[in-house]
Amino acid sequence: MNEVEGIKRIKKLIDKAKAGEELVLGFFGGSITQGSLSSKPELCYAHRVFDWFKKEFPNAKFHYVNAGIGGTSSYFGVSRVYKDLLMYRPDFVIVDFSVNDEEAELFKETYEGLIRRIWYSDTEPAMLLLNNVYYDDGRTAEDIHLEVGKHYGIPNVSIKDTIYKRMLEGRYNRNDITPDGLHPNDLGHELLAKEITDKISEICGMDVPAGERDQGKEPVTANRFEDSIRYTIENSSPILLGFRADAREKEGHLDFFKNGWIATKEGDSIHFELSGARTIAIQYRKTINRPAPVALAVLDGCREKAVVLDSNFDEDWGDCLYLQPVLSENERKDHILDIEIVSASEADKNSFYLLSLIVS
Repeated sequence: MNEVEGIKRIKKLIDKAKAGEELVLGFFGGSITQGSLSSKPELCYAHRVFDWFKKEFPNAKFHYVNAGIGGTSSYFGVSRVYKDLLMYRPDFVIVDFSVNDEEAELFKETYEGLIRRIWYSDTEPAMLLLNNVYYDDGRTAEDIHLEVGKHYGIPNVSIKDTIYKRMLEGRYNRNDITPDGLHPNDLGHELLAKEITDKISEICGMDVPAGERDQGKEPVTANRFEDSIRYTIENSSPILLGFRADAREKEGHLDFFKNGWIATKEGDSIHFELSGARTIAIQYRKTINRPAPVALAVLDGCREKAVVLDSNFDEDWGDCLYLQPVLSENERKDHILDIEIVSASEADKNSFYLLSLIVS
């Protein structure tokens, strides 16, 4: 049984709940975790799992932390996990980035960095890995996520092997559970929650050998992202040449477009000096309010390899927290990054908004 440590942690969580302790339940992921297409927040899968704990263990006191942000991957997740989740000292965490991560080595590495930050955090939380799926074609990053999860012995819930499989067998029509082929409706969220609570109940009935406590396993990837830092106006002081710091107060983790830098005119620029970086990604807003400015990212003065940052979004579901990698190396080096507006006009309906740099 290669999930012994994860099973032990969940059984310990349940023992605490039975003893009437005060416990924090955390949910970390993308739009499905946030509750997309549930008719109200209380009907999303995360809140239903929270409600299940309250019903099953009425003598315990539970706190609910939903740190889902739609349209985001584990690359962003690993940089925000402390502020949005771990500072609340969770006793139990469900993680799901299986439909936002791509099935590529980069996301296997960012996902492992995220899992390690949670798994080895000081509260040693019980964890479940949730793997959702695109219902039209079965796409999911589940396989690379499971490689990571199995390495650390963390149990998982596969929607591809359960709800999606039953849909293919004709037990559900796709439109019964998801209007758009991805995000669950109320019934879909109910089914997700039941898979999770059934898994927890199954684990409660398992016998596991005592074994030794996990003292820290070597990573399965290069693990460059575990110590990622997200730089915003709160913790960095770049040189502003036309850009300005956004002075508005940020209200919660879903108040996305705050604590960044704003530019509106051609020639506006911002200059960062970064020490000991192996990876750098620029997080900026792609907006549906077009037209909008276009910028150029120049690393170490090399304009021949500059990366275009086009803030015009060609989707219609809303503004996007877009993440553009500009450096991926194995060796730590000092770097200079300049971002300059190269296209803007009075016809623009939105500004260029730089949310952060994510550096590891």
